[in-house]
Amino acid sequence: MKLHFIAIGGSAMHNLAIALRVKGYDISGSDDEIFEPSRSRLLKYGILPENIGWFPEKITTDLDAIVLGMHARADNPELIRALELGLKIYSYPEFLFEQSKNKKRIVIGGSHGKTTITSMILHVLQACNIETDYMVGAQLEGFDVMVKLLETAQWMVMEGDEYLTSPIDRIPKFLHYHPHIAVISGIGWDHINVFPTFENYIDQFRLFINSIEPGGCIIYDHSDNQVLKLVEETNIRSIGYEMHPFKAVGLKSMVRDSSGKSFELQVFGQHNMLNLNAARFVCKEIGIDEIDFYQAMTSFKGASRRLELLFSGESGSIFRDFAHAPSKVKASVLAVRQQFPDHQLIACLELHTFSSLNEAFIDEYLETLQPADVGIVFYDPHAVALKRLPEIGFDRIRKAFGKKDLFVFSDKRLLLEFLLNQEWSNTTAIFMSSGNFDGIDLNQFREDIGW
Repeated sequence: MKLHFIAIGGSAMHNLAIALRVKGYDISGSDDEIFEPSRSRLLKYGILPENIGWFPEKITTDLDAIVLGMHARADNPELIRALELGLKIYSYPEFLFEQSKNKKRIVIGGSHGKTTITSMILHVLQACNIETDYMVGAQLEGFDVMVKLLETAQWMVMEGDEYLTSPIDRIPKFLHYHPHIAVISGIGWDHINVFPTFENYIDQFRLFINSIEPGGCIIYDHSDNQVLKLVEETNIRSIGYEMHPFKAVGLKSMVRDSSGKSFELQVFGQHNMLNLNAARFVCKEIGIDEIDFYQAMTSFKGASRRLELLFSGESGSIFRDFAHAPSKVKASVLAVRQQFPDHQLIACLELHTFSSLNEAFIDEYLETLQPADVGIVFYDPHAVALKRLPEIGFDRIRKAFGKKDLFVFSDKRLLLEFLLNQEWSNTTAIFMSSGNFDGIDLNQFREDIGW
């Protein structure tokens, strides 16, 4: 097949393009911006566009189909041309389903934890030599790309995002996948720009449950009341899970299987012990033995930027985390606090998403930074301007977080100055953002504080 990707530089899009290129497809693409690591990866596989921008002349009748990314707008000139020519247009979720419609599909949904759960499952499958197709939202150790498509794999494991599919298909991505095994890790309101009320947001997960294939099952966190209510509405076979019992040991965790045998894991925190049990029940449905699951998990180091350890030494530790939604921030801060009860905890959050920068949503962050000794919130005025939102006042942010001694910054130079003046002995820090703190180099920062 000959395919053209509109917005090929996106995280999911460029990985799908590479997977199809490896599979032998003829791939071209366009985008108005391509950043690392997308650029290097596309270049490596010979599908990096020669020029940045949109070029309607690339859209011709000899294309078998268009794959449309969410980054493209409805008035995109290449999309308009494709519509004029009557070409087949897929979103990447639709194309993933086309590639997996004859396979057993596992879809991991939820407002938090879905990348980690997906990563855990893939890690175990790889360790057990079970061939699988997959799509995951982060780079994993031992996996070259974030999408893999094979002719011979019987399983397809997908991270199920509830965000909209494309500019011309405004339903959640995960509604295209029709899983045989579905997971909902929890529900915490997000994406206020497209789901303006919590009830509207919950409805998307109700639709997701209803999209499960006949004879399929739903695996869910039964401590989450919102998920529990949705599951109780259906007659679909359901498996509830809870937090796996564990013992914190430094940067690691000790767990036991049903026979009492101990295993040392390289991840920690209550939320990861919930994630562990979700992955365990999925693997059990696949047919993986309990002992094989736990043994495989001893070498799992986590997904990129999910409580990722940047440094650990005698003075303390620095973590980087993708957390941005309130439920994610709360879980990550609590995990680090519980793992390092005797350390000073510095928690620094960047407000970067549309929801987090919106005053109508900001109160959802109440007490999320409460466990930290030093709580910091940063936002980049340029990011606010790009989202066409008014800036939220510092006092309003402090009130929303419910932390009177919260430090708020909108200038990265002042933020760095403040951080460098902190006491860094016996201290653990976590930097949380879906952005990059206006370009702050955390590795350089580590050197600047003498670690």
